[in-house]
Amino acid sequence: MSVNKLKNGLDSTDRTILRLLQQDGALSNPKLAEQLSLSVTPCWRRLKRLEDEGYIKDCQANLDRRKLGYDVLAFVNVSFAVHGDEAPNRFEEVIQGHPEVLSCHKITGAADYLLQVVAENLDGYSDFVENVLRKIPGIHSIQSSLALREVKSSSRLPVPD
Repeated sequence: MSVNKLKNGLDSTDRTILRLLQQDGALSNPKLAEQLSLSVTPCWRRLKRLEDEGYIKDCQANLDRRKLGYDVLAFVNVSFAVHGDEAPNRFEEVIQGHPEVLSCHKITGAADYLLQVVAENLDGYSDFVENVLRKIPGIHSIQSSLALREVKSSSRLPVPD
């Protein structure tokens, strides 16, 4: 085992693999091996281990929401009047089926959930609120904040040295 291992079991080569793949998820194994100064087979084994251990969940392209016509980005606080019934569970099930919901987090604070939602325009967002959120039983309040300008948006995690 390398002296460079972190408590999570990643050595410097593993961490470099994670950084490189976050920069370019389409990087082929031979190109990755070349950048790491490894042969292809050991590089593939490391990559496979990182996938098997759950460090790499999946690979996807990062798309430009505006080029796809999603001009509205909303952050939505959802609160429930009663927390002990099935309403929050039903809410989570419903939200899973809506691709316009980019993320949903159960949170602390004044609200119970924070959603990140995209829509083509304000009318589209209004339709989502009226035809999806307001139809879910148990929701006490919905508070929306619309993004005026996107300063930073990333799904890249900092990989420790």
